Amino acid sequence: MNRNQIIEKYKQNREVPVLIIGGGINGLGTYRDLALQGIEVLLVDQADFCSGTSAASSRMVHGGIRYLENGEFRLVKEAVHERNRLIQNAPHYVKPLATTIPIFTRFSGMLNAPMKFLGMLTKPAERGSFIIKVGLQLYDSYTGDTGTVPKHKFWNNQQSLRHFPDMNPDLVNTATYYDGSMRDAERIAIEVMLDGEKENPNAHALNYVSATGASRNTVTLTDRETGESFDVEPQLVINAAGPWIDFVNKALGKESNFIGGTKGSHIVVDNRKLFEATRGHEIFFENEDGRVVLIYPLAGRVIVGTTDVFIEDPADAVCSEDEIDYFLEFSKIVFPKIQIKREEIVYSFSGVRPLPTSDANTAAQVSRDHHNRIVEPGEHFDFPLFNLVGGKWTSFRAFSEQVADATLDRIGEVRHESTDTRPIGGGRDYPLTEEAQEAWIQTLSQETETSAERIGTLFDRYGTGARPIALFCADGDDRPLEHAPDYSEREVVWLTRTEKVVHINDLLQRRSLLALTGQVTEELLQEMARLIGTELGWDKARQAEEAEKAKAELVSRHRARI
Repeated sequence: MNRNQIIEKYKQNREVPVLIIGGGINGLGTYRDLALQGIEVLLVDQADFCSGTSAASSRMVHGGIRYLENGEFRLVKEAVHERNRLIQNAPHYVKPLATTIPIFTRFSGMLNAPMKFLGMLTKPAERGSFIIKVGLQLYDSYTGDTGTVPKHKFWNNQQSLRHFPDMNPDLVNTATYYDGSMRDAERIAIEVMLDGEKENPNAHALNYVSATGASRNTVTLTDRETGESFDVEPQLVINAAGPWIDFVNKALGKESNFIGGTKGSHIVVDNRKLFEATRGHEIFFENEDGRVVLIYPLAGRVIVGTTDVFIEDPADAVCSEDEIDYFLEFSKIVFPKIQIKREEIVYSFSGVRPLPTSDANTAAQVSRDHHNRIVEPGEHFDFPLFNLVGGKWTSFRAFSEQVADATLDRIGEVRHESTDTRPIGGGRDYPLTEEAQEAWIQTLSQETETSAERIGTLFDRYGTGARPIALFCADGDDRPLEHAPDYSEREVVWLTRTEKVVHINDLLQRRSLLALTGQVTEELLQEMARLIGTELGWDKARQAEEAEKAKAELVSRHRARI
């Protein structure tokens, strides 16, 4: 069913067992889990799927080694397990990531954990080699003997500088451990959503639809594209709006104070020297202010981040000039001979972590664990209201499973399927060895009479999901985009037609890496407006309007150079 058909369905029949408000990764993960159990579920998001907090991650799948210092052992154990699961379930998008910590002292930071426990530490002391070594040994123990990622390594000054000749020569040691790289975070979220729809014809997801009111047993939804409203009657509502949870509850008529989020910003830079200096490793280190920050090579660019600043309204989350100054300064600590210039920034992004309200002295001390805060039926609603507070990308599957189990219990249903080892999207039947991948590419190349190079590009971009795209592209007059020749016209049509694209930036920012890597130009916007607009029925005036809106958003909120 397309967007209009789904809306029309609920205009005619308002009853739905489960309504999920929020299309970030926690909402989409819960949506997929419930869909697999055969539950009719409707998910809505006020913007595009995975366009808020879930689009502003550091693109790592990690166990959270620094959470050990806060004593959050359960969270670390769960996150490491889920990291391994994601590497196995989404091998097309999640790969083991070598992560290197430059260390400048030997014994500092040894009292951090006990002082935090006693409430005596408001600003972390720098962690030295000894405490990092202990932490990594404990971290490795959570991985066990699964073989998903290698154990950590420790190098002295000379060994470190042989591996990283551009690194600060004042370092004492470097430590390298492994987590996961999540290059295409938004595509993972989209594929999770599409998997749910594919498995259950009564599971529906709508972007650009807001929850704007409620009364007893109904919730009012408003289509932001047309302004029209319609009511649904859910048995249970899941508020998965992330940092907007309290805003949604207010719109529904129930004030809450669940979220005390912090803003995290990043910049993406086109700096070849910095990219090469990382040697393919994420550089993960502690700045002088105690904030853990990163320099992360990805898709030919380098992501530099992140910050941790309390913020009131998530709509205000943009990367500020002060944050950029901070990024440019701390990068010199690790690579003092490499200068990042402002004009090398091709993109920036910022989001608000949906952390619980807290009286912690610093943002870093607020727990990153997840919780389901339940508002029982009563004064305001006849249905229970679940509020998904906290969480992180890595552990979305586990959190979704916990919420789905609680939901099934409330509506009197049972679990039929587990998501623990279930592949995501193009990770299904994914060939794991280079030889098997080459054979897969060659077979599809012959079947579609398409060059192996082009099939290899699609395979890298979509995993085994490349097959239906390649077949579609081969079944018509296809040609490379004039202004992004790595993509083709029918590929763009396929994404628009099958992945719920409503606006140009849905494709540029969330179905591809074109915006993140700084490839968007005025000419590409016009080309996209024509292709997407033709598929969606836009006239020439609407195409021009949509291109201008896309440009304004990319420039004002993401510092794109268009």
